[in-house]
Amino acid sequence: MNITLLAVGRLKEDYFKQAQAEYLKRLRPYCNLKVAEQKTDKAMLAAIPERAKVYALDERGDQLTSQEFSDTFRQLEQFGGGAPIVFAIGGADGHNDALRARADRLLAFGKATMAHRLVRLVLLEQIYRGYRILRGEPYHRD
Repeated sequence: MNITLLAVGRLKEDYFKQAQAEYLKRLRPYCNLKVAEQKTDKAMLAAIPERAKVYALDERGDQLTSQEFSDTFRQLEQFGGGAPIVFAIGGADGHNDALRARADRLLAFGKATMAHRLVRLVLLEQIYRGYRILRGEPYHRD
């Protein structure tokens, strides 16, 4: 499965870069995942392939358990027709209305406000955990 994580802004801190690199390494056996940093939501919107399934991280989004998140991958593998998956993380002001409208689903990691850099790592962890659950592999002791 081809997954793109689109994020407004860059990771500047080495510890965030190292954590991201670790999750990208862990995800290699499961999917083809790339991270693309954008300057704005407008640039992010232009970078989304036409037939992609888009999941935007947004405070108004659905809160899923890890199992439900994993089930999303199962459904996409079975019924997604090979469409690429895009996860979109906005900047400090969140997403604009056009990007939210383009999204197939809005997702939230709770009601707390988080820095977009941290959301990126939580998302990567949940993608990794989702694939481990999907494959029936242990995931809670990594």
